[in-house]
Amino acid sequence: MKWKLTSISIAALATVVALSGCGSSGSGGNGGNTANTDGGNAAANGNAAGGNAAGENAPADTGSSSDKEVTVNFWVNWGGDFKKDYQKYVIDEFEKKYPNIKVKMTYVEGTDKLLTSIAGGNPPDVAQLDRFIVGSWAAKGSLEDLTPLAERDSISKDDYYPAVWAEANYDNKTYALPWGTDDRALYYNKTLLKQAGLDPEKPPTTMEELDMMADKIFKKGGNGKYDTVGFIPWMNQGSIYAYSWAMNGKFEDGGQLTPNDPQNVKALQWMADYAKKYNIATLSSFSNAMGQTGLNPFWTGKVGFIVDGNWILNDLAKTKPTFEWGVTPIPGPEGTEPTTWSGGFSYIMPKGAKQKEAAWTLLKFIAGYDGTLLWAKRPNAGNDITAMPKVNAELKMEENPNLKVFLDLMPNAHFRPVSPVGQKLWDEMFRVQDLAINGKGEPQALLDEVKKNVDSELAKITK
Repeated sequence: MKWKLTSISIAALATVVALSGCGSSGSGGNGGNTANTDGGNAAANGNAAGGNAAGENAPADTGSSSDKEVTVNFWVNWGGDFKKDYQKYVIDEFEKKYPNIKVKMTYVEGTDKLLTSIAGGNPPDVAQLDRFIVGSWAAKGSLEDLTPLAERDSISKDDYYPAVWAEANYDNKTYALPWGTDDRALYYNKTLLKQAGLDPEKPPTTMEELDMMADKIFKKGGNGKYDTVGFIPWMNQGSIYAYSWAMNGKFEDGGQLTPNDPQNVKALQWMADYAKKYNIATLSSFSNAMGQTGLNPFWTGKVGFIVDGNWILNDLAKTKPTFEWGVTPIPGPEGTEPTTWSGGFSYIMPKGAKQKEAAWTLLKFIAGYDGTLLWAKRPNAGNDITAMPKVNAELKMEENPNLKVFLDLMPNAHFRPVSPVGQKLWDEMFRVQDLAINGKGEPQALLDEVKKNVDSELAKITK
């Protein structure tokens, strides 16, 4: 799923983001964030990962203890073109390699039916799941522990980016194999920079520079509404998560959740200051107008800077922007290194799966080197990024200079806390972001409240 948050009606934002993980859409995207979490979709800087590529050199197997034909029930979150293409480019090839395993791929929207099937003792054998919720599902016993199988077949964390592997693990055990990823960067409109008297070839490298440049781009028309805006921190993929990490904030430290980390407080204050300086109502009016265009706000040419994911590069074929633009890392304060955060999807074996060995054979193929490469090589792959550095390097993705920005950030990407209350933390952070930018609370008090709420929820689960 893609995150498409074109409006700054923040109540709507919180709802959409909570349901939209990073990554791709059902029309053939990469499957990665996450933005229920998504959120939401990224990659390699050309370096192959160490160790065996998952599935590439694993011991040969037939997927079952005999030559008897078995059927693996495989549930996916996307239908339409995705299901058709995935069958053609990946599943058909799997069935050629393992002729005694037949795969029944079924589109099942959301996760409610999957949870119900697990509780009822009749789950599918393999399912697609947002990596962000792997930890919470593992904590409540809904997933099979894949650790023994991964160790047996030499599947290593080195096959994947650190962030995507971390999201697939909980309590030092592997409960999923990563599939697809994405990350976020800052898109900038060179034409608007030039019109504002700024050097279009020198995007901001610090938050201070971003503030200065953005201010010069804000322009109002005779009706008092913005014709162009420099930057709206909460638009699209801009969020308290992105800026907290840019400011070296933390959401987890030593096993404790830290939503009220001092740097997170500063990040929320920075966002609230934009809302106050440029008037939240006027910004909302602009954002709502952008939403009515049917385009990503950046591609309208009326936004100077926007934080968004690598997946919006796929819009270029149909959008064909008439202005000059570029991509650069999300800047932090003076003296900090640019960073990003990543999300994406995974494949899991639900608790109680009937065909465990055949299911594992499918799972390690589709999330391993073979299946990942097959999917990444499909004709309409666009600017999707895989979870495996080796595959991204093999396909020379870094030769696309815009995509390379995202690829270079992936090895050090942040990820949302792998916690039984990860979703609760996510929802709470967007709730208080909404309050702060609407002037309904001070950042410190709001984030202290988040800390209290998530700790209370965690205590109920772990007691």
